[in-house]
Amino acid sequence: MSQDIHPTPPFDETNDQTPDIGGGLPVIEYWAKHTLSPEGPKLWKTLFHNSACLSCSWGTGGQKGGFTNEEGEQLQRCMKSVEAISAEIKPPIPAHFFDTHSIEELQHLTSMEADRLGRLSFPVILRAGKSHYERISWDEIYDLAAEALRKSPERVASYSSGRSSNEAAYLLQLMIRALGSNNLADCSDLCHAPSTFALNQMFATKTSVVSLENLKHADCVVLTGANSAYNHPRLMNELIKLRDRGGKIIVINPVMEIGLVKFGSPAFPIKSLIPGSPIASLYLLPIPGSDVALFVGIQKALIEQGFLNTEYLQAHTEGWEAIVEQAQANSWETITGICGVPQPEIEAAATVIGTSERVVFGWAMGITQHANGVDNVYSIANTALMTGNVGKEGAGVMPVRGHSNVQGFGSMGVTSHGLKQEMQQALETLLGRPLSRVKGYDTRALIEAADDGKIDSLICLGGNLYGANPDLTQAKHAIAQIETVIYLATKPNIGHFNGLAKHNTIIIPVLNRFENPHKTTVESGNNFVRLNDEGKTHLTDADLIPEVEFLTELAGRVHGEYPVNWRKLQDTKYVRQLIGETVPGYEKMKTIDETKEEFTIAGRILTEPKFSTPSGKALMFTTPLPTLTLPQPKDLNAPDHSLVLSLITARSYSQHNTVVYKIGDKYRGMPHRNCILMNSLDAERAGLQEHGRVTVQGNAGKLEHVEIIYGAIRPGAALMFYPEVNVIFNAKIEARSGTPAFKRVPIAVYAEAVVSV
Repeated sequence: MSQDIHPTPPFDETNDQTPDIGGGLPVIEYWAKHTLSPEGPKLWKTLFHNSACLSCSWGTGGQKGGFTNEEGEQLQRCMKSVEAISAEIKPPIPAHFFDTHSIEELQHLTSMEADRLGRLSFPVILRAGKSHYERISWDEIYDLAAEALRKSPERVASYSSGRSSNEAAYLLQLMIRALGSNNLADCSDLCHAPSTFALNQMFATKTSVVSLENLKHADCVVLTGANSAYNHPRLMNELIKLRDRGGKIIVINPVMEIGLVKFGSPAFPIKSLIPGSPIASLYLLPIPGSDVALFVGIQKALIEQGFLNTEYLQAHTEGWEAIVEQAQANSWETITGICGVPQPEIEAAATVIGTSERVVFGWAMGITQHANGVDNVYSIANTALMTGNVGKEGAGVMPVRGHSNVQGFGSMGVTSHGLKQEMQQALETLLGRPLSRVKGYDTRALIEAADDGKIDSLICLGGNLYGANPDLTQAKHAIAQIETVIYLATKPNIGHFNGLAKHNTIIIPVLNRFENPHKTTVESGNNFVRLNDEGKTHLTDADLIPEVEFLTELAGRVHGEYPVNWRKLQDTKYVRQLIGETVPGYEKMKTIDETKEEFTIAGRILTEPKFSTPSGKALMFTTPLPTLTLPQPKDLNAPDHSLVLSLITARSYSQHNTVVYKIGDKYRGMPHRNCILMNSLDAERAGLQEHGRVTVQGNAGKLEHVEIIYGAIRPGAALMFYPEVNVIFNAKIEARSGTPAFKRVPIAVYAEAVVSV
């Protein structure tokens, strides 16, 4: 049987705006436009600065140089890195901007418009009953912030993103835990929390077990629910090299993303840039939310083809018999009926996996952002274990994380889901008392608690709490019940204008990663710790502050010198001493200032099947097949003739989390943000036409005048961009991890009525 199934997109189901390859010359054109522009000198200076990339967790930088990865390879910067830097070196927002723009006016800004206002360069406050942000003194900021943190611990919370440093993250969690609160919500609650939960249950680790060096030895990668061509472009270089050495890549995604079929990388200018390099050897398009069924099908085929590694399972796993029994007990009719992938294609995937010696299984939010996201991860890891592909060189499980230091925040203890026992004991020794045993609020629980009037004070270290949540109406109402909200940010976002507190909303302008006067560190998605050199901001006459300085001064005012001399920690080398003493695997942080030695965190990369579970074996869990049904139009308050689809919310090509850099997405042929990508068969079945305007109705609201764009997406599914589409739905929540089901949202689509004149 041929292993080359779906080698190219079904272009009869796409549109004529879709290019032939992802990446390619447009990337070079973008670089040229920006690096040769007036901002070019500042951009190049920052690109060469010894600090980690601001974009994804696959970024480069650190002590080996701005263009260098952890393996010392050069030319590893991507377009997303340039986009992020370009936004950070913009001029400051004019001094009187907030005087002349009311909050009502600012609430109409899009994400892109808010980002393009420029850099925040002075602190402002919006007081209750006022229509404008106004400048505020640092003395008043500290007075208000200290008063806010002195509320009852269970009514104080934080939210954070991966934009900042390990040092700031560590200080944030220590300050909050010293209050007696575990309310440390984080953006990872909305994305990879199912990965963290499932991997911890199975392997007693919460991160990837694959290093970049390890990945280079793989001869097969299974990439599921991840559009790395858009969101992690540097990973594409590794996939290209894998194909060049004869390896196979299985892509699993309900959308046929052109960059995952063929990608032109500037890192290989002759062989790849213009012609493009083949990526997918095999491309499977499952029904959104059906990944468990698909992987149980792959497991069934592995067993039937004789690829089950029974010797490995007996020696290194627990519970494997139930997994095998489940795969054998489910019929092919049941499996293919749920996932929508034909049996021959599933069997072809099993053949590729079974005949490969070293397989890496990678995934992103297309796996985790489902009501059964934990089971999705279990099913992938089960498949890896059944073939002996965890705990050996060139193999393993690899969540492909988003923001550049989101994993570092988890390592530093910014989590409401519980700490590793070693870290909990170390922090309790530091604090001189037990940590609170009251379960903290994750991000969705925080919104619900705030909506119920249970939160008085909130400090946000980066991120966009408002824009990142489903049901923006609820998010706005919930944040409005909080007395004091403090935002630490480098640039404005829509959350600063819509996520407003009941009494005081304060925006504090902070220095970014390459501007800090002290060294800082970050952690990549493959467990590599980078050291960022000191820097200097381009902003003149600006009233900014390093995050570490603000957090230590605030903590000193609230806690005095308990449990540490907070103001001493304004020198980040002392924070690194604490991290090295209290965070497992981070022992080398204690000497990194002297050695400058960046390092892979101890105990995380598995090249032997030895696990940190009590038995020393990996634990396997059965995964119930999902029941995938869609509501009737009336259940969504839509007309009876509406077309009901399963909506995937996604980033556009030129977007980083909720920050939008360009209005369109040329790789999907979507010219603006108010589009819906549909299969032509669905549209025509409902009497709709390409470029027609429709209403898209969810369970919490609707968007009107949405343009239909035909695309290579499987029938029954649709795709729209967040954060804009978040306003129309209140998502189901994954019970074990708290993550919303952003990737399977029931919607009704119907044509707008034609009004005769």
